[in-house]
Amino acid sequence: MKELTRQQYLDLYYFMRLNRAVEDTMVKLFRQNKIVGGLYSSLGQEAVSVGTAYALEKKDWLAPMIRNIGALLVKGVPPRDVFMQQMAKYDLPTKGKDGTSHFGDLENLHIVSPISMLGDLIPVMAGVAIAGRYLGQKIVAMTWIGDGGSSTGVFHEGLNFAAVQKAPFVLVLENNQWAYSTPVKRQVPLENLADRAKAYGIPSYVVDGNDVVAVYTAAKEAVDRARQGEGPILIEVKTFRRLGHAQHDPAEYVPKEMRAYWEARDPIALYEKFLTSEKLLDSKSKKEIDEKIEKLLSAERDFAENSPLPPAEFAAQGVYCSGDDCHKVAPKWERSISEVTPPKSSVPAVWSVEGFGSGKASSGRSAPIHFGDTQKPEEPSQADTEVPEAIAEASKVPPKPRSVKSTNAKSTNVKMAKKKSAKPPVVSGKSPARKARR
Repeated sequence: MKELTRQQYLDLYYFMRLNRAVEDTMVKLFRQNKIVGGLYSSLGQEAVSVGTAYALEKKDWLAPMIRNIGALLVKGVPPRDVFMQQMAKYDLPTKGKDGTSHFGDLENLHIVSPISMLGDLIPVMAGVAIAGRYLGQKIVAMTWIGDGGSSTGVFHEGLNFAAVQKAPFVLVLENNQWAYSTPVKRQVPLENLADRAKAYGIPSYVVDGNDVVAVYTAAKEAVDRARQGEGPILIEVKTFRRLGHAQHDPAEYVPKEMRAYWEARDPIALYEKFLTSEKLLDSKSKKEIDEKIEKLLSAERDFAENSPLPPAEFAAQGVYCSGDDCHKVAPKWERSISEVTPPKSSVPAVWSVEGFGSGKASSGRSAPIHFGDTQKPEEPSQADTEVPEAIAEASKVPPKPRSVKSTNAKSTNVKMAKKKSAKPPVVSGKSPARKARR
């Protein structure tokens, strides 16, 4: 992959800085009781959301989780929408009916709202990817899952579905070391969670989640491969959740040494050092970015705080989607519909294997079964069709005598049968000696 331009390097820096500043602002709003729902931090994980989302094109789709505000900002969501959503204000698509991060934009930004049931976004976004391919849009769909969420059943069902369908889908597995208060080693006996992709026959990457360039590079390669028809790809990013599950969680279960190690690997500090050493960022450029973010967030916060709360009578409205009155969702075809409808899309519903055989042979025995690349079994001899003495004894049928008389009786009986009928003799469980006594 070709090297990034200076502007692209600076874009990654800007969005990581904006991600952290937006969350710092929301922490202040939360402490002022202006945020009505839960608040989840991505402190220390900014490189994951920004680096992966930056690899997508405008037409691509994404579905964020609670720690992927950076992905929303990269996709074009203004900070005011993030603030108002958390403050349950009226000037949003959810109209104040949700006080957390559950909002999206299907029409313009191609963002699917988060789903609280962890893992459920995987089959949903696999379906979005397949739908885009069906419509000829050549899109890629992306979503994220945590290390804990990768242990849910729907994670495996969704990933298997995407693999079988070769969906243009990229799944980012954020291994931030803790599923709430459960460490990874207590839930998964694997060093790399990316190994879970092997079960479904799809490729995977393992990336340093605190190196935004490494994250972007892996994500861009995965997105390009998925768009070219190689199917889904799993990216495991190893990072660390530096705060608790939410604002109510002090995360005292995290060892101090572990926290100190990861705090020293802050993704923004590491990236600033890289940009400075490569002469891509100087003090003047950094000051300009600082002022730009401060000015933007001041205006966005004021707008959000002055936005009205939903009227009381609205509580009973919009509870259920009623079709076009709620929102219009219609397919956007980018190829001829005739390509995916009969007769062009029709295929014969026939499948056969040469030499497989079926049913019973004319003798009443099972037909010999074999595949085209295996040797056809030999036809059984007449001796093989006679009932063995052990089976005859088990069936309480007298075993055939070994005397000469028995042989003669059998011979006579066969000759009489030939005179009466031209049909071949039928092998039965009755011995020839018993037939002779009749």
